[in-house]
Amino acid sequence: MLMNLRSYDIICFGDEVPGVLAVISAAREYRRRTKLYPRVLLMSKGSLQEGIGGHLVRGGLAYLDRSQVSQELQQSLNLDTFGSPPTIYKEFLQKSGVSAIALDPSKASAAMKAMLVQAGVALLSKVEIKSINKEGKKITSIITSKETVYVAKQFIDATVNGELAQAAGVRKLNGFETFGLPNSELPVTLVFETQGLSVRRLKELDYIYLKRFTNLADSEAQKFLLSAAGKDAKLAEELRREMLDTRGNLKTLWAGNDYIDVRSPALSVAYHSFRGTKLSFPQTGVILDEGNIAILPNERLSWNALLFAVTASEAEALARNGSKPTANMQKEMLFVATWLRSLGATSVTSASELYIRHAGNVTGVVEPLTGAQMLLGGVPANEALATFSYHFDVRGGIPGIGEKANSRGWFKSLSFKQPILNVGIRHALIKNVPNLAVVSPCSGFEGFASSVGRIVEFNAAVGQGVGIAAVNAILNNKNLADVSNREVRQVLAETGQLPRIFGVANNADGMLLAQFETLVGADAIA
Repeated sequence: MLMNLRSYDIICFGDEVPGVLAVISAAREYRRRTKLYPRVLLMSKGSLQEGIGGHLVRGGLAYLDRSQVSQELQQSLNLDTFGSPPTIYKEFLQKSGVSAIALDPSKASAAMKAMLVQAGVALLSKVEIKSINKEGKKITSIITSKETVYVAKQFIDATVNGELAQAAGVRKLNGFETFGLPNSELPVTLVFETQGLSVRRLKELDYIYLKRFTNLADSEAQKFLLSAAGKDAKLAEELRREMLDTRGNLKTLWAGNDYIDVRSPALSVAYHSFRGTKLSFPQTGVILDEGNIAILPNERLSWNALLFAVTASEAEALARNGSKPTANMQKEMLFVATWLRSLGATSVTSASELYIRHAGNVTGVVEPLTGAQMLLGGVPANEALATFSYHFDVRGGIPGIGEKANSRGWFKSLSFKQPILNVGIRHALIKNVPNLAVVSPCSGFEGFASSVGRIVEFNAAVGQGVGIAAVNAILNNKNLADVSNREVRQVLAETGQLPRIFGVANNADGMLLAQFETLVGADAIA
C-alpha cells in the first residue's frame, strides 16, 4: 500500500490560471526563504497534454477581461491602461506575448509550463478524486480513482465548481443561491477560432449588414431581420434600434490592436436568420451573441460569442465532466462553422473545453465578500494585495433576478456602478477546513460579487496571495485560514511585488447594493 503514497508540501487541484500562479508563487516564496525547493503538485481533471491553463487555454478564451480603469483615474494617478496588475499575472502575460487583450492559448500554455518547470512544480493529468482523508478539520490527503494517496500540508482548489472543497465536506451554494435562486446560472460559452476571415473583411460585413438591416426600404434585409426575430415585429424593431447609437449613427464594430468589440446585433441577426432560430436567449437558450473577439497571428480570430443557457446543476455536471461540450453544443457549432465559411473563413475550430463562467459558491469562508463590499472599496488599503476594477458582468443574465427583486418590493434599477476594489485573500480561505483555499469564481462570494470575482485577473491577485499565505502557514506551523492579508502584503512589499493600491469607496451605490443584497439574499444563506 505504501508504494502508492506520494508526499508534498502543497497540492493544487485544478489548473485554472489563478491556481497555477498560486503554486508558482508558493514555490518561489518557499525557495526565497529556505533556499530549498518545496514539493508542490498541480493536479487537474483535464488533459495537461492538451495545454495547461484551464478555460484560457483548453477553453480557448483568448479575449482577456482586463481591469477596467477610467481615463480620469489613469491620468490622476498616473496608471497604465489596465491599472496596476498583480506582478505574477503581468509576468505571465509578458511571457505569453500579450500586448493588450489577446492571449494566444498555445503561447499561454508554453509560458505556464516554463514557469512551473522553473519553480519545480510536479504535474498530474486526468485526476479523479475518489475520497479525501481528514484529521480533525484539516485535509491530510487526496485519494485518486487510481488508489494513489497524495499527502500534503496545504491545499488549493482552482476549479470553477469548488470540486476539492466539496469532496472535503465544504457546503457549496448552487447557482445564485445567495439570491435564493439555486437553479439560476450564467451561460456557458463554446469559444471558436476562425482562420482566413480578416479584420477588414469582418468590418465590411458588419457595416453591410448594419446598413441593410436599418434600411426599412430594403425589403429583402427586413425579411431576414424578421426571420431572426422569430416573426416578432416588436423584437425586430428592438434589434434595429440596437444597431444605432444615441445619435442615430450605425454601431459599427470597434477594432483595437489585438481585439474586436462587436457593438451591435447585426452579425447575430445574420447568423440567426441563416440558422432559422429566434435571436432571443431567454426563449431559445442558444445565441450567437455580440462577440468579444481576440485577434491572433495569421488571420486567426478567437470568438467569445456562442452562448448556451445552463441550469446550476447542468453547470456543475459540465464542470465535473471536464468541461466537455455536449452533443447539442457541438451540433450548433456545425451551423456556426457553415455560416462562417460562407462568409470567407477557411477554417473554423471550436475549443476542446467550455468556458464555464460560474458554478456556485462555497460557504464558510473566513470573510465572505459581497458586491456591496466591492463597491465600498474592498479590503482596507493597508492590507490590500492589489486593486481591480470591473463591472458587475452577468452576461446572459441571472434568470429570475428581476422577478425575485420585485417580489421583495425592490423596483429600483439593478445596474450598479463599477467597483474599484482592493483585493485580499480572506474570502478564499475556508474556516472549517483551515488548510484549504478556493481560488476561483467559486470562492466565498455573495450577492453580485461573483460577477466581478469570476474574472481571471482578479483571481490571479488572490492566487498570488494564497500561494504566499500557504508558505507562511507551512513555515510558521499555522493554519492557512489564520494567515492575514497584512502578512501577505508584507511579503509582496519586501520582494518589490506590491502593485499600486487605489481602491475607491463608492458609498452611495455601495449602501444601495447592500440594501438589495440583504433584501434578496436574506433567506438564502440562512
